[in-house]
Amino acid sequence: MSSEETALSYLNKNEDVLSNLAKDIWDHPELSLQETYASKLLIEQLEKAGFSVTKGLNQLPTGFIGSWGEGKPIIGILGEYDALPMLSQKVSTKPEPIEEGGPGHGCGHNLLGVGALGAAISAKKAMEKNGIKGIIRYYGCPAEELGAGKAYMARDKVFHDLDAAITWHSMYLNTVWTAPTYAYNSFKLNFYGVSTHESANPETSRSALDALLITEMAINLLHRHVIHDSYTHRNITKAGLPPQPDCGCSYAQIWYVLRAPNRDEMDKIYAKILELAKYATLMTGTTFDVEFVFGIHDYMVNNVLREVAIEKLKQIGAPKYTEEEITFAKTLQKTVAPEALESFVETYGNGLRHEDMGEPLCDRIADRVVTKMQPVSTDVGSTSHVIPTVQLNTCCMPFGCGLHTWQSTASYGSSIGFKGMMLAAKAMALTALDLMVNPDHVQAAREEFVKATGGREYVSPLPEGSVPTA
Repeated sequence: MSSEETALSYLNKNEDVLSNLAKDIWDHPELSLQETYASKLLIEQLEKAGFSVTKGLNQLPTGFIGSWGEGKPIIGILGEYDALPMLSQKVSTKPEPIEEGGPGHGCGHNLLGVGALGAAISAKKAMEKNGIKGIIRYYGCPAEELGAGKAYMARDKVFHDLDAAITWHSMYLNTVWTAPTYAYNSFKLNFYGVSTHESANPETSRSALDALLITEMAINLLHRHVIHDSYTHRNITKAGLPPQPDCGCSYAQIWYVLRAPNRDEMDKIYAKILELAKYATLMTGTTFDVEFVFGIHDYMVNNVLREVAIEKLKQIGAPKYTEEEITFAKTLQKTVAPEALESFVETYGNGLRHEDMGEPLCDRIADRVVTKMQPVSTDVGSTSHVIPTVQLNTCCMPFGCGLHTWQSTASYGSSIGFKGMMLAAKAMALTALDLMVNPDHVQAAREEFVKATGGREYVSPLPEGSVPTA
């Protein structure tokens, strides 16, 4: 039996085991940095399969690494397992929370961690049986929803000795991600003033809220003078402290998320924003400081790895769906407004038409290179700037049902999600095995990576000594 046959045989025999594990994590959703239940389940499976596991990664107590083998190459498979707030949902075709206001797996990370687990264990079984040299690693990556996990892992050099990294994400297509994503900074500006009676002693008042509002107005004007492909989102999280209007505001906070096409542009715009905040405090006689939450890189496509992975997807083929699954998917799809569905095609369709994908579920492998910048960010971007990285996508929900919705949560807890997960596990396992036995592919991927980065060493945007926070 060939190595590929061995891996696929293991995954076919253990489909129910892996699906039940994914459902178990779906039934116990945990927010970023709190994934103790999910990480424990995954670690237990790795240890049972013979992996050596390192638990806790510096500032990430729910992060871990499972490793097996010796020599080169070293191939990493990345798994995620955190949930989202306010997305509790039954496997239902209508909004029906399991726990009102509770968390839920609206991004499918219950599938991501387990699919990667299946890929790592099946690749290990095949390497062991066929005497293939190399190291296979499973990376337990917490807090992707905060954009934090892989960014801190990249800063702390846990990926640096890899030859390649393989990951995947639940989606509406069976394909390989070929579009860049945005770099991302999340940071809070804290403004400090002086509170006095604003009627009796207005000359001594120094309003932190005034400084915040001036900064916000200036940033809105700034976007007329920076590249168009940049976005700022914000929320005033604390203002008017003390709350009485005539007491003056001694403290105010605004939380920003900044997106830019790459880190170079990000750094320029971020520096301008801090400069504007400084000028606002000079105008108001206040002070400010920065609470940097996290920063990630844009996702950098590696076309060599993409070609390997897409061929493996084609080799396996798309899932077959039952009438019950198709009916469930159609009913979910009908809960999306028609105009929203068409907008979804335009924004997220990767240049594909409905007939290119299949309706309501993708029943083919979508092999089309799309390079349009996608309006999302992921901490996989940080990994892709450390070592050659490839991300697969498989259909785990109906087209038009966006990520981070009750519809996606429902689908990711259903057999539709589990079928997509198994396709991803198989394709990732075969991709890893290909890289183990084809050093030319590894070398070509490295050469493309060096050319794309200009040979620059990875520099983390995270401040030294910073720790991830929810």
